[in-house]
Amino acid sequence: MTVFPIDPARPEPRALAAAAAAVRRGGLVVFPTETVYGIGLDGENPAAVERLYRLKGRPPEKPLARLIADPEEARELVAPRWRPLLARFWPGPLTLVLTAPSGRPVGFRCPDHPTARALVRAAGVAFAATSANRSGENPVSTGAAAASIFGDRVDVILDAGAVGGGEPSTVVDLTGERPVVVRTGPVTPDEIGECLGTVPEAGAG
Repeated sequence: MTVFPIDPARPEPRALAAAAAAVRRGGLVVFPTETVYGIGLDGENPAAVERLYRLKGRPPEKPLARLIADPEEARELVAPRWRPLLARFWPGPLTLVLTAPSGRPVGFRCPDHPTARALVRAAGVAFAATSANRSGENPVSTGAAAASIFGDRVDVILDAGAVGGGEPSTVVDLTGERPVVVRTGPVTPDEIGECLGTVPEAGAG
């Protein structure tokens, strides 16, 4: 494991290059977002995905989110009536479950953190991510906490100090006729309803 202390607003190019290279090799990289620390990987590398699920003890039926560096990357997947969410909350702590080109539902998030978006761009892969914690435990808000949990079982940690408030992103499912709030986080159901002009349904999360 290599730990790079970084300036969150201007991460060192050498650190970003090392983390991006690790992702392309099938490695696991811990990185900051505006909410919590995440673990990123190449979502189209089956060995990397399997390694992450084993590391976290994550149930196999729980999919990973796809991180993007620019809201426009997912715009065509969002029905026009739901696009005000992109304008208001992306980049930001909102994950949108959309129907991907494969026909499967996939959660997309454009994080509001310079390091996270720079890493996604530098990796140049289908960047998948989940929070840096064991499944069922609380997410962590420092790189040091992630290191204490995973140690050498991850390849790189980009340590930007403390982030966010330990609350993961809000998750909204847009694959049906009405938006469904699957998980409540920093973006509230009231804010979503105000933005869309329709009250979202509450999901099971």
